[in-house]
Amino acid sequence: MVTLMDYPVPLRPLSAAGELKMPFSDTVKYCILGISVTLLLLALGILAWQAFRCCTQTHTTYTRQDTVNRDQLYSDEKLTATGKYSGAPSTKVEDVSTEVHRLSRCLSQASLPSSGSSQAEGDFGQQANIKKVDGSLRFSVYYDQLQSRLVVTVLQVEGLLEPSETCSLQPFVKLRLMWAGSVGVGVEVESCKDKEGEEMSPVLWTVLQEWRTRVVKGSCNPLFGDQFSCILQQDKDELHHINLRMEVRDFDKFSRHTVLGEVRVPLGQLNISYPLELQEDLQIPQKDLVGEVLLSLKFLPTSQRLEVGLLKVRTVLTEIYSDAALYARISVQCNQCRLRYQKTSVVARCLVTVFNEVLMFSLPEFPLEQCKIMVSVYETRITRKSTKHLMGQLTLGKEKSSEDKHWNLMMRSVRQPIAKWHGLLI
Repeated sequence: MVTLMDYPVPLRPLSAAGELKMPFSDTVKYCILGISVTLLLLALGILAWQAFRCCTQTHTTYTRQDTVNRDQLYSDEKLTATGKYSGAPSTKVEDVSTEVHRLSRCLSQASLPSSGSSQAEGDFGQQANIKKVDGSLRFSVYYDQLQSRLVVTVLQVEGLLEPSETCSLQPFVKLRLMWAGSVGVGVEVESCKDKEGEEMSPVLWTVLQEWRTRVVKGSCNPLFGDQFSCILQQDKDELHHINLRMEVRDFDKFSRHTVLGEVRVPLGQLNISYPLELQEDLQIPQKDLVGEVLLSLKFLPTSQRLEVGLLKVRTVLTEIYSDAALYARISVQCNQCRLRYQKTSVVARCLVTVFNEVLMFSLPEFPLEQCKIMVSVYETRITRKSTKHLMGQLTLGKEKSSEDKHWNLMMRSVRQPIAKWHGLLI
């Protein structure tokens, strides 16, 4: 009997190259491998750059924070002069620090304006402690007698100082053509003096025209070349009643433009029958009296309320428009807390516009260490849609160290309305 034995048949291993064989040539494989390595190196480089940038920005934040603290303690005047930044900083960290710096400076001011009127109230709360103004303004003035047209050309501003290394100036020029009207009789303002030192009665001015040049970015000696013209209804002999007021300002994106200086030109003292080019040094900006406001104040200590009554507004009328109207906006700031502003109704404008409206404000804290009342008077048109025009503003109230005369009279006569005339300035 034959026994059949089964022997295992040796298995032949499959070719590994046959299983992993790809339908690409070696050239394509090496290209894909090279691209993958390149992307990996690029990702590692970006990661290293972001880590380095993060460390650098953290160090810059601490450095700028220490600098701001030192400036707030020892250089308050320097911060006031260089605080309103308008240029774009180089990094986001510097931009945030600049913004915090600006907001902290605004909150520390006693006359902090409300957010609804940043441009108008920002102009009214300009730097009151300016001691020195640098720079000069070059311009030309010409009066065409045949057409009764006044032509003003703003040429150049020279000698402005750069506020700091982190921001640059963005200067522009705002022009106002002012006409001297009647003399204010009911308002108490600072006494004016002539060249001989004698006191003069305050004169009510009115704005005939307003212009504004373009903004020149990043220049301490900006060239403008902007020309403005208007037809004057007055005769040439009445030009001595007209002044040209030009303010050089630093543009701010939040409409809180910084006044760098101003130039005032009395047209009646110049021979402008032919184009006359002048260059005047910038002077400390001043306000002009453009009207009178009869305001009443009443304090109710039990309910902790303040009643502000707008009774009358007296202005100078140069041109009578049948659809011209006035309204006022009143805002109150109490102990560094801004209350919501309130508006009066729109009343047709005349020589003495009568409102007789009382607005009530609830004061949040007691005692009152600081309280500011700001009244802004605007002109608008009734029959057609037009933008509002700021006529002027006034401010009064109580400071920590001093009180306004009207406020003092109100506190002496609690629960009784006290009326008093105030000057409307612009």
